[in-house]
Amino acid sequence: MKFETIKKVILAAIMLPFVFMLIEGVVVIRASVTQYRDLEKDRQFADVLARGGSIAATEILSEIGATRRYLARPNSGTAADMQQSRVTLDRERRAFYASLPSRDALDEGLVGELSILSLAYSRIIAARSAVDQGRYTGSDPGSIYWYAALKQLAVVDALSPLISDPVLLEKSNQLMGILLTYYGERLITGVGTRYLDHGVSARLPVELFVQGKVMLGEGMDHMVFHSSAPIVREIVAYLGRSGQVKANAITDAILAGSRPTRAVHDVWAAAQSERMTFLQQKMIEAAKDIHETGENLSMRSHIHLTRILALCAGLLILATLVMVLAAKGLRLIDRLTQDRETLVGELRSAAQTDLLTGLYNRRGFEVAASALLTQAEHGSRWISVVLFDLDHFKKINDVHGHDAGDAVLRQVAGVARENFRSFDLLVRHGGEEFLALLPDSTPDDAAIVAERVRLAIEATEIPLPSGDVLKVTASFGCAGRANEATNRNFEDLVKRADLALYAAKASGRNCVVSGPILPAPAQEERRKTASGGGFDFRK
Repeated sequence: MKFETIKKVILAAIMLPFVFMLIEGVVVIRASVTQYRDLEKDRQFADVLARGGSIAATEILSEIGATRRYLARPNSGTAADMQQSRVTLDRERRAFYASLPSRDALDEGLVGELSILSLAYSRIIAARSAVDQGRYTGSDPGSIYWYAALKQLAVVDALSPLISDPVLLEKSNQLMGILLTYYGERLITGVGTRYLDHGVSARLPVELFVQGKVMLGEGMDHMVFHSSAPIVREIVAYLGRSGQVKANAITDAILAGSRPTRAVHDVWAAAQSERMTFLQQKMIEAAKDIHETGENLSMRSHIHLTRILALCAGLLILATLVMVLAAKGLRLIDRLTQDRETLVGELRSAAQTDLLTGLYNRRGFEVAASALLTQAEHGSRWISVVLFDLDHFKKINDVHGHDAGDAVLRQVAGVARENFRSFDLLVRHGGEEFLALLPDSTPDDAAIVAERVRLAIEATEIPLPSGDVLKVTASFGCAGRANEATNRNFEDLVKRADLALYAAKASGRNCVVSGPILPAPAQEERRKTASGGGFDFRK
């Protein structure tokens, strides 16, 4: 087996299992990174939900109440309470926007709702200025706050489709259900109270009343159909009490056009107030629960991040070990290759060389070739011969002189030495003819090497002693056979390579021909026949 093949086999044995483990590790890391991103995104959404729910349930309502108290009794105490409620709402609003994920993680619907919410808060800022300037005397800015609260609810509702964690999604629906239920009850209570307080001549705003009932129904749907959590069961149980059922009946009667007595009105108002206090408390609990869920998601995301880092570290250690093993294997192969090249070098140094070209002569080549084949017989299954000579070399001597011919031979020998492989044996076979013995090479391998040498000779510009520059070409014949310990005679290869070389000359020169496997006639007789008597066609 060739050393290059051995190197590839060792590398494959080391690298292939590692590659499969690396692919599996990358898949696991990628899945973990995706899960980490989902957890981190849901953690951010949990923070947004908690803050958004808290604003809708507490801060906006607190500012409405403080503003109404100030408008009813303007003094330093109510003014301070109103300013404090504004500061609290602004602080929570800034924290809400700061907790939002990057814009890339939000869909178009949520981005649109956030834009509308910003406009709603702008209206609150304008309403505050109007209150401070006394323009709300005798009127109520509650509708502006109410609109902002509804838009805050819309943002909370738009977050649900973006949530991946099922627990957080369920709690999001809980919070949304409670918020809708609360605001539906608040709208019904506000509209009903104003209607009953204005006497028999007042007209019931049916559309607002119906809107409150619709919000109430949507809130109950969110809670009942999307969750069976304890907080939902508590709300359902509370709304099933006799006092709350009676209040619902009074609400239906008001919507139908009935005007209850003062005593019934008081009972209904007390039940509604108690209900809204209860629902507001549940909103705060739900928002707090979502915040705790976000903390849990944060902890899980950190655990996943730790796992990802551990996996990366493990893969890095594994890669380092594999690279160390691969390096040791390659060093072993390189040492064997160097030993082989050293042997070839020693053989070359010990053999006789051609004085003109520095290549082996025939005698030294036979000794080196025999030693090389003996050393390689257990690792080399093929041996090939490349025979080549220069085209029209006689013309070079005739035109430019023998000194120019010697310069051409030296240059061609140098080009051949550089382009054959380091362990190939190269000999000046006679005159302008060269021969190379290629161990570990099939005929196809030899033809590839020969073509590389042919191109290099063709591209070389040879300076002559006269100062001229000359370019030459060469024709190549290749032959090969299996390397057997019982047969170290390669004369048959030389004969078949010579036939292939003759074919290359006959084909127009400056080409490579791989010789056929057939008996070769005597070389001198073949040349005489081809040359028409005494002229050698190959020259």
